[in-house]
Amino acid sequence: MPALEDHAAWRAQRRAAVTAPTGNLALVETRWTGAERPDIAAEQAGAAASVTVTPLERTDISTGAAEYGLRVWDADSPAIRAFERIDTYDHDPDWVIDAQFIPVDASRTVPFEHIRDNGGSRELVVPGDIVFTLNGVEHRLAAFDDGGVLLLVFGDATNGSETYGSGRFLFVRRDDDSGFGDPGAVVLDFNRAFVPPCGFSAQYNCPLPPAQNRFAEAIRAGEKNVVFTGGFDIYSA
Repeated sequence: MPALEDHAAWRAQRRAAVTAPTGNLALVETRWTGAERPDIAAEQAGAAASVTVTPLERTDISTGAAEYGLRVWDADSPAIRAFERIDTYDHDPDWVIDAQFIPVDASRTVPFEHIRDNGGSRELVVPGDIVFTLNGVEHRLAAFDDGGVLLLVFGDATNGSETYGSGRFLFVRRDDDSGFGDPGAVVLDFNRAFVPPCGFSAQYNCPLPPAQNRFAEAIRAGEKNVVFTGGFDIYSA
């Protein structure tokens, strides 16, 4: 498939994903219940027909203990009703960059500050470094293991002016199936940089770019910002 058609298909897939019944725009509540697992069946039984309730688990940032909670998704959420589009840069083949993945010790983690943790950080497993040169400067990025896929959280000079202020996300593509254990070539297609979930709902707690993932350059590729109608604001929904 030609690059422009492939890019158009990706944009259509993104729109379908974020507007889905459990897509980013549908999340209306994240509720933590601590050490006690919530009764998901009871919550679902008392919910409206458009609502889906799912379980949630994380590690307590202070104690390291398991913490449980739930998420409430509404297929008829105010954000879905107000959603217009995701502003996106035009496809630019110059922002498809070849890089190298260099694996590291399996126990290595990198602290990622999260948007709702009041300055606290969570250790995320980073199975290797992504190394490439941009405009004569070598970059060594930290992408973490997101369910078996490398997810790059990065910032650049467009954040807050042209693109989402807290940074953007990018899945790192690897053409072979060797996983994280072996070095090899990867592709950074910044045309597929995307607004993180916290740009669609204030109920997410997204990781922020660590220092090594912040570019001085402007990366004018990929998604810019979420556009809503009628002055809708996710923080006042």
